Amino acid sequence: MITADRDSGLQPLPDLSGSQDKPLRIRRLTPEDWLSIGGAAVGSLGITWVLYEQVLPFSGGFGFWVCWYLVFLLLYLAVAGLQWSKLVVRDKFMAVLVSSGGIFASAVVIEQIGYSVLKGLPAIRHLNFWTQTMAFAAPLSPLSTGGVLHAAVGSLEQIAIATVLAVPLGMMAALFLTEVGGPMERPVRTIINAMTALPSIVAGLLVYALAVLTLGLPESGFAAALAISVVMLPTVTRASEVVLQVVPGTLREASFALGGSHWRTVWKVILPTARSGLTTAVVLAMARGIGETAPVLLTAGYTNEMNFNAFHGWQATLPTFIINSILVYGQSPKYVARGLGAGLALMLVVLALFSIARVVGGKAPGELTRRQRRRLQRESART
Repeated sequence: MITADRDSGLQPLPDLSGSQDKPLRIRRLTPEDWLSIGGAAVGSLGITWVLYEQVLPFSGGFGFWVCWYLVFLLLYLAVAGLQWSKLVVRDKFMAVLVSSGGIFASAVVIEQIGYSVLKGLPAIRHLNFWTQTMAFAAPLSPLSTGGVLHAAVGSLEQIAIATVLAVPLGMMAALFLTEVGGPMERPVRTIINAMTALPSIVAGLLVYALAVLTLGLPESGFAAALAISVVMLPTVTRASEVVLQVVPGTLREASFALGGSHWRTVWKVILPTARSGLTTAVVLAMARGIGETAPVLLTAGYTNEMNFNAFHGWQATLPTFIINSILVYGQSPKYVARGLGAGLALMLVVLALFSIARVVGGKAPGELTRRQRRRLQRESART
């Protein structure tokens, strides 16, 4: 890129058309930060041990670590106050507080997965656990017999039906609240907020009383899917509403300025822009629905046999399998291992759902995939 002739005395600017912007990390931990955090952690451990175990009449691991965390925050605040100004201390203290919260949440998830793997390993290491049902397994049968295949099939069928029922209704309710409004906005919002705090067993009782007892719908996987959809509906609506509200109003104004109608603006501009957030909202609702137990027990019962027909007969799910294995046959270590193994299978299903959501809705608005970029390059080269 040339900006002046030879006699002007100005140097040409470098051509940056092929360069890529690189994100600049403005927050880095210095050696002083590491030493302050480590010193506060070690010092709080010693103080807590002396006070908690030797001086005060306390005991228990949970209370010990809670006290350690509180003393750690106080010590770090004191150590940081000796080094930096009040504004810097406030910033670093909040950074440590938020980071420790994230570490704690990750540790809880890892602990749950590790416990399920450790206790359920005697069952999950057998191939039959993933490929067989419990139809021919007695309470005293070895772990080489029986599995969770029938429960996994039931969970997937019911969550698929519930998603088909709840997601369109939830999306339309969110669009009504954000794009239409009017006199009915307040009643709809009030009902959605009330349904958010609705216990799942109430949804199961509602479907059981209305659909099974009144309308004569048989107890089946479809009845359980109806109850699960009631549980999923407020989650989809609330999460989708938040995502749609984040869409910039300038995009709507630009679409209207170009002559687009309201529904076309929603279909062509708003929904594609909020695609990744809407996908996350759907997966969050599915993750909640697939773990429900009480409404499924009321409407679909439990069985040890395979039932592919979600519209007739009792159908087991992974949560009901866990309840049956641990609460009903909890005296048997083999059934406890099967139940914890089913818990691991349930977590793997949820992980698969989130992975699919990442692939489907992970691209930002306007971001092209590799296939789309290659196609544009071919078309550009041809023209």
